Amino acid sequence: MGIRKKSSKNPPVLSHEFVIQNHADIVSCVAMVFLLGLMFEITSKVAVLFITVQYNVTIPADGGPEETTVNYFHYGLKDVATVFFYMLVAIIMHAIIQEYVLDKINRKMHFSKTKHSKFNESGQLSAFYLFSCLWGASILVSENLLSNPVSLWDGYPHTLMLFQMKFYYICQLGYWLHAIPELYFQKAKKEDIPRQLVYISLYLVHITGAYVLNLNRLALVLLVLHYFVELLFHVSRLIYFSNEDRQTGFTVWAVLFVLGRLLTLSLSVLTVGFGLAGAEKQGLNLAEGSFNVLFVRVTVLAAICTTQAFMMWKFINFQLRQWREHAQTQTLKKKPSSSKSKSKKGQYSWSLCLLYHQLSTARLLCRPE
Repeated sequence: MGIRKKSSKNPPVLSHEFVIQNHADIVSCVAMVFLLGLMFEITSKVAVLFITVQYNVTIPADGGPEETTVNYFHYGLKDVATVFFYMLVAIIMHAIIQEYVLDKINRKMHFSKTKHSKFNESGQLSAFYLFSCLWGASILVSENLLSNPVSLWDGYPHTLMLFQMKFYYICQLGYWLHAIPELYFQKAKKEDIPRQLVYISLYLVHITGAYVLNLNRLALVLLVLHYFVELLFHVSRLIYFSNEDRQTGFTVWAVLFVLGRLLTLSLSVLTVGFGLAGAEKQGLNLAEGSFNVLFVRVTVLAAICTTQAFMMWKFINFQLRQWREHAQTQTLKKKPSSSKSKSKKGQYSWSLCLLYHQLSTARLLCRPE
């Protein structure tokens, strides 16, 4: 993320600088239009598509009487409008965290430009990962997905979701979509844009794929696991910026990162490779939301394995680069000490030569003729 410099001059209306400085207010006005649309009967039907979660299905609870019902949801094209609205909400929340939390800390710490950019990135992602990790963990506990791993593939396709599950995916897609315009709003450096676009695209592709293929249970477990590891990294980086001697968090993160990749691969192979392959319902059925065919299973596993391999490759390169920098730092620290010892040895040998020369001269002067 780049550094936003507030100037006292008012930029021209609708110029790039005007939009960047006031993007939170502009987006808030757009979101307010949808909220005001709920107040009028003519526009309420359209506004509801953007604000509320769509495709509600009411089912009797546990086969009991009709008075006891549970609301479930499935997905559809109308979800695009809902994701757009919560993308606007994510932009507003991003601006609030930036202005009222991160900018105030930056003014006190006086970071350099590089640290300023990384601090903003880690601060925003730490808040999002913490919120998503806690919310996702609460859903896992409420639906007993951790205590009963068989439920990850049992009963596939999982077309019906509770409100919390569906709303979680809507918010996830909205957040990662908001990260694309934020590259412009935050004046991201050109050299940082490709890297950020890669990981934003990976999140969008994997979350959307799991949502469309009705693999929402498996994706929720993997997301919570991944977010926890990423949260530890960004919190460790925030602590490192405040005190460079505190690097223990990076060591713990490195261990958990490798374990996280292994757990991700294990759960994916167990669910997709074995669980769905042995499920009763096989075949492609769009009406029922079933995509349990060999081609889809192989594609899903290939995408997950490729992503995990890519992340491990980046991780190994990162660690090697850190070790090289540490070795260079240690070498630079040793050079002054070695040069000092050499200079001391030279001075000592020169003083011995001078003393020998003085003694020889005194001997010659004292010799009788």
